[in-house]
Amino acid sequence: MDIKIDGKTYKIFEEKSIEEIIIENNIDDKKEIIAAKINNEIYDLNKVPQEELEIESIKINSEYGNRIYRRSLYLVLAKAVYEIFPESLLKIRISISNGVYCEIENKDSLRKEDIRTIKVKIEEIINADLKMNRLRLKKDEIIEIIKQGKCPLKAELIERQDKDFYTIYELDGYYDYFYYNMVPSTSYLNEFDIHLRIPGFVLLFPKFFSEKKVPQFKEQPKLANIFSEYSKLGEILGVNNVIDLNRIIQNEEYSELIRIVEAFHEKKIAQIADQIKQGMPRNRIILIAGPTSSGKTTFTHRLSTQLKINGLRPVQISTDNYFVSRNNTPTDEKGKPDFEALKAINLDLFNNHLLKLVQGESIELPSFDFERGIRKKSGKILRLEEDQPILIEGIHGLNDNLTEVIPQDLKFKIYISALTQLNIDCHNRIPTTDTRLIRRIVRDNQFRGLSASQTLDLWDSVRRGEEKNIFPYQENANTMFNSALIYELSVLKNYVEPLLKKIDKIDKNYYQAQRLIEMLRNFKAMPDIEVPHTSILREFTGRSIFREQ
Repeated sequence: MDIKIDGKTYKIFEEKSIEEIIIENNIDDKKEIIAAKINNEIYDLNKVPQEELEIESIKINSEYGNRIYRRSLYLVLAKAVYEIFPESLLKIRISISNGVYCEIENKDSLRKEDIRTIKVKIEEIINADLKMNRLRLKKDEIIEIIKQGKCPLKAELIERQDKDFYTIYELDGYYDYFYYNMVPSTSYLNEFDIHLRIPGFVLLFPKFFSEKKVPQFKEQPKLANIFSEYSKLGEILGVNNVIDLNRIIQNEEYSELIRIVEAFHEKKIAQIADQIKQGMPRNRIILIAGPTSSGKTTFTHRLSTQLKINGLRPVQISTDNYFVSRNNTPTDEKGKPDFEALKAINLDLFNNHLLKLVQGESIELPSFDFERGIRKKSGKILRLEEDQPILIEGIHGLNDNLTEVIPQDLKFKIYISALTQLNIDCHNRIPTTDTRLIRRIVRDNQFRGLSASQTLDLWDSVRRGEEKNIFPYQENANTMFNSALIYELSVLKNYVEPLLKKIDKIDKNYYQAQRLIEMLRNFKAMPDIEVPHTSILREFTGRSIFREQ
């Protein structure tokens, strides 16, 4: 029969797995293809085609391929830790420093020798080229297997779900549940590193948009402190994982949870406003940056309110009004207009205006006509008094090239993102990018009339732009704000699930929709009636007092 892979046809004369077909036809000698997309569903490479198929390869440098690589590496890590420290429990916690931060419970403090031992064990498993076998089992069978492990949360989550069959992966006698696909064997995972970071360690792996190469470890103390702070809040509230959240919702005890979490946000915003006030009159330019769907708009409004409480009169300037004319917009590697590139902004004009403002001069704010793609005069004259800081919201705020002529001591930089700290179980974490993606799907549908599939079409480009323009500058911030809300996915589930279920099998984004549905299956839905209209969550679900109607 004929099998088509990435548009090229190969004749197959006997039953073989997709991996065997790839190897025998020298399609990928570097093992960068790690999964297969068939009829808009994702399959492991060990799938054996029974009929003629068209296959689209999933590579490690794609976002989904990189997810598969990371999750496969987690399975190897879990097996290695289990073999070295059989009485301990591996916890895969948060994304940080070009990798993921992990801890080992029920063990004395980690030492460098422990890290070396774990790394050697992982290398042994990888070099042995062990098969990652996908098993499809009945609910009671998989629960029995999981209960033999060290993470009871997995079994409890599955017990509460309504599926009859589940997939579990077996690696040389070690069983673990992941809701992602895996690479066919451990030899695909030859790029990784481990870095000791007390009290745990960081597992490093390649980035999705780059070559199959592990980036250098970089300390991110500010980001780590934010995660630590929110983890402590979760402990105080008794919400350390999805099971804890589901129990609160089941018992209808979420009112206090919402109030405390929202009050925590308000307190952090007030503290940032206090920092700005204390630095006045030097803190004249407040730069607010963060990836898409971080809640920057609501944060900026709430910060403005707190600054007014502190006796200041902030004004806002949008970088969007300083776009270059559309015919001068730089292009990306595919030749398409790159509106998120720094040079999409007229930096000379922008800096000239900022410099005049901080020197007490007047400017006429520009306006950008998005229909015609040109900048025009607005007729709005702006001149600052000493008690008027400028709030500038935009993705490039932490990049000093945006405001290169402005002295550093006149700038106060804020990084904002939804840094999810709530995990599903010991080994299945909720990526921060997924929280933001779900937020964006809901917002785009509510306010821009876009379907979930249309938002997913844009997501890969958005993510590449974030990796290039935002994340490298995170630690440049004077302060950080975590816009994640412990309860939000239980609220967003009500909005996003119907949108995701509209994506059918003929849609190229079907596999992404199914992945998100599978993740959300772990959450019990929660009504949003008690979510305040000042909440960052309202920026996405609607009825925010800060959104122009």
